[in-house]
Amino acid sequence: MNDQMLMDNYLLVLKSTVEVYVHGTLESSNESVRKLLKQGLDNTMCAQANTYTEMTKYGWYKIDNVKDTAIKKVLDKVKQSS
Repeated sequence: MNDQMLMDNYLLVLKSTVEVYVHGTLESSNESVRKLLKQGLDNTMCAQANTYTEMTKYGWYKIDNVKDTAIKKVLDKVKQSS
């Protein structure tokens, strides 16, 4: 397993963990528990952002730029269905 694969796996784990924290935070009926889960969410999101930044430095996470026309087309579609 190389560094890129490790970072890919770590990023996936972080994204999954964020989902768990979001649901836990939203569903918590206890303020102390909600606060603790929100702190975990914030920390995990920070780790995800840092991991993403490192991966982009090495070219391991590529993002395709979307053309403005494609964005406008989707926005128009959303507006029409509202």
